[in-house]
Amino acid sequence: MLAKRIIPCLDVDKGRVVKGRKFQNIQDVADPVELAKQYNEAGADELVLYDITASNEERDIFLDVVEKVAKEISIPFTVGGGIRTVDDIQRVLRSGADKVSINSAAVTNPDLIEAGANKFGSQCIVLSIDAKETSPGKWEVFIQGGRKNTEIDAVEWAKRGEQSGAGEIVINAIDTDGEKNGYHLALTKEIAGAVNIPVVASGGAGKQEHFLEVLTEGSADAALAATVFHYGEIPIPNLKTYLKQHDIPVRGSY
Repeated sequence: MLAKRIIPCLDVDKGRVVKGRKFQNIQDVADPVELAKQYNEAGADELVLYDITASNEERDIFLDVVEKVAKEISIPFTVGGGIRTVDDIQRVLRSGADKVSINSAAVTNPDLIEAGANKFGSQCIVLSIDAKETSPGKWEVFIQGGRKNTEIDAVEWAKRGEQSGAGEIVINAIDTDGEKNGYHLALTKEIAGAVNIPVVASGGAGKQEHFLEVLTEGSADAALAATVFHYGEIPIPNLKTYLKQHDIPVRGSY
């Protein structure tokens, strides 16, 4: 079995890492470059940096932050937010990112994933899906930072993303985001069962058991979290030790 990945997520707004609940009540946390360095040293497998207001404000992505992070860390990292064109993808990758995460732009321009995968390879293209349960057992895709419902079925959208060339899916459950009551296992498992590419679960981590649940019951290949890492509630070395004790393969000696 491939090693499961633990991925801290840095939501960046105006050059600072921030965090909220269900995409609301945003609070300042830290400097992204310093936080990235800490996670690199703590044993994180990858990082994700989201410019959380770039798409909604229709502005360019924070390439200065990307370049600074790239100089300071050795682990792979993904950048998302405000990526609308193949040129945007190229600029982000040239600034040092290993992957780009496409969310809103994939909905408004479905050809972007295919064009990006054809030019840079599927391994560089991540389809990020913000999904919310709109009726029992049905999830729809939201864009613009969770503000707008597209009425697109999230499971079908994940399948289309894979067919278009995405190499990975990040599924962000809006219903559980920032609540710390656990990942949305049903949604994650549904997505993971529908595609053959890695699925990263996001939204809801509050304790170590939640990571174990989503990596087993939820069938996720990786677990992404923010709050519990940013505030030191779950140190990454401790989490990996816990997972290893429960027979979950992780990278590093723990």
